[in-house]
Amino acid sequence: MMDLTTTFLGLKLRNPLIASASPLTGSLESIKKLEDNGIAAVIMHSLFEEEINHEIRQIDHFLQLHSNSNPEALTYLPNEVEFDNLHSEHYLEEIRKVKEAVDIPIIASLNGVSAGGWIKYAQKLQEAGADALELNITYIPTSMEMEGHMVEQMYIDTVAQVKEHISIPLNVKMNAYFSNPANMAKRFVEAGADGLSLFDNPTRADVDIELLTSLQRANITTSANLSETLRWCAILYQKLPCSLCANTGIHSAEDVLKAIMSGADAAAFTSVLLMKGEEEVSVILNNINDWMEKHEYVSITQMKGSISLAHTDNPSAYERNSYRYALQHYR
Repeated sequence: MMDLTTTFLGLKLRNPLIASASPLTGSLESIKKLEDNGIAAVIMHSLFEEEINHEIRQIDHFLQLHSNSNPEALTYLPNEVEFDNLHSEHYLEEIRKVKEAVDIPIIASLNGVSAGGWIKYAQKLQEAGADALELNITYIPTSMEMEGHMVEQMYIDTVAQVKEHISIPLNVKMNAYFSNPANMAKRFVEAGADGLSLFDNPTRADVDIELLTSLQRANITTSANLSETLRWCAILYQKLPCSLCANTGIHSAEDVLKAIMSGADAAAFTSVLLMKGEEEVSVILNNINDWMEKHEYVSITQMKGSISLAHTDNPSAYERNSYRYALQHYR
């Protein structure tokens, strides 16, 4: 049997396969199935900041409706995070139950943009038993007055403030839209990120022409979406003191092997699990083992980064965008 172990965020994993945040990681039953089929770690479904804030605003409005008539009553308002009907409290309880039921690392996930509102939740997630925390902080600026450097600084401030208040590893789910992803990766690590996931896969914007309304749809990927993931894993490999996780376009054993050879420590995926079920994890693991045996690899460590920018015989594949060359060699 091949040695598939790897290390991600300082966590020793039995193989490089991580189940990304999705409905499948929001159910204890499904998480146990994933573990039984060989998944090495699970990223819990995301705790969305806007859901928390919506509930908080509703509760605050109710409690303060008549507060002006009796100012002393304000002293009896409990802290907002102490309400047991907040979405966050249910999420914390989910983490506690999952940690008791499985043996694999559990990574909590926060999805939003404001650092201040997140710090207390990050601390509570750590207290609930999360082995690590993932921040998904993709923000789509709609104001023409908001300059790019302001958006970037907002990301950095969020990471720095959250990291300051937790001791568990912090993973940042990057997007590919920065003008210089390499520089942003460096700044994320300097701000405290222990790992980077490449890349976030935002929802698709769509329009319902019958209801005349805008929609958000799940952005189900294919292996064709792997390109930028491979490019930036290869470019960042051994350039930064952090873990790298390939996060978009992973559908098969071949995709995982490509990601590891490009420099990833682990590969996180969702779309193929949603389409084929938890059992697909064991299929991918078996295919990885078969490929490694056929090509005489004995471990994941042996192949890691072997075709990164630092080691490839064709660096222009990562460094240049030669559309004409690619078309000429299309088969």
